[in-house]
Amino acid sequence: MNELNIENINFYSEILNKNMGINVYIPKEYKNDNTSLPVLYFLHGRSGNENIIFDLKIAQKADKMIKENKIRPLIIVCPRIENSRGINSASKCRKVLSSNKITINVGMYEDYLIKEVIPLIDKKFNTIKSRNARYIGGASAGGYAALHNLFRHQDIFSKAGGHMPAIELNLEDEDKPYFPTQSVWEKYDPITIAKTNDISSDIKVYLDSGDKDEGHFYDGCKTLHDILSKKEISCENHIYKGHHNEE
Repeated sequence: MNELNIENINFYSEILNKNMGINVYIPKEYKNDNTSLPVLYFLHGRSGNENIIFDLKIAQKADKMIKENKIRPLIIVCPRIENSRGINSASKCRKVLSSNKITINVGMYEDYLIKEVIPLIDKKFNTIKSRNARYIGGASAGGYAALHNLFRHQDIFSKAGGHMPAIELNLEDEDKPYFPTQSVWEKYDPITIAKTNDISSDIKVYLDSGDKDEGHFYDGCKTLHDILSKKEISCENHIYKGHHNEE
């Protein structure tokens, strides 16, 4: 562990059949012997990795907010999910090219997060092993992954934050390597899931995006917010000044 209370974990994923990395923020209030804490899983965008914990200065911000009593101490886990959208897109993990020549990672990435990363964290750290103390968030493609994981695994997560989440209103050609059919796209589309499935009444969702977001993801956020609000699910949607970037 370094001075920022960040621990790096490298492990071999049996599901993906390769080595993967995780960065974990441990608050100063954590004690190995008797302090159990809630956990936030925070997912990076398509060109990122587990180092989003450093890129967004997550540890410093969490330290400050805990010190100021704005949030309670919690563990923050940033796993590598590659450019996968966090979905089960292929039985064998491999790289493919999209129509716009971007490298896409297909494989069983949903299973990797749910069946390997979460059990690993719960085993290694003193976590509160309850959906009420397990949250998921992310930026861009990671925000999209956070939302579909929340809705598809309501027994595991209770809250999600989608920050400029890559929620699209239609299946785009460049995304077809992830989603070979319309039905697969709808299976993971947060809007379709929210519209056609029961959502637990205690679920909480936070959305935000920039008013100049190049992907126009504020449109997807508004649509999702409207659906959840009609179902009386707690959902905040914020539009701030800015583009689709870390700032």
